[in-house]
Amino acid sequence: MIMDINIDIPFRLNFNNLDGETQEKLMQQSKHEVEQRFGAEIKTYAQENDLDYGQLLEEEAIKNLYNHKFKFTV
Repeated sequence: MIMDINIDIPFRLNFNNLDGETQEKLMQQSKHEVEQRFGAEIKTYAQENDLDYGQLLEEEAIKNLYNHKFKFTV
């Protein structure tokens, strides 16, 4: 399964505030994006291959974060 998600609007992050809470917020937003775009396909794939849907969603959300453009303020 190949997914290509590209977000044109960059995230603006404060370089001094990359704490766990900020990272978790980014991860939750990424999961939401992936689920909105590919949730049904991931769920079907998980069921057909006896895989954990939550784990697949988490993995795709991590990959999705690599496609974001970030702007850091220092």
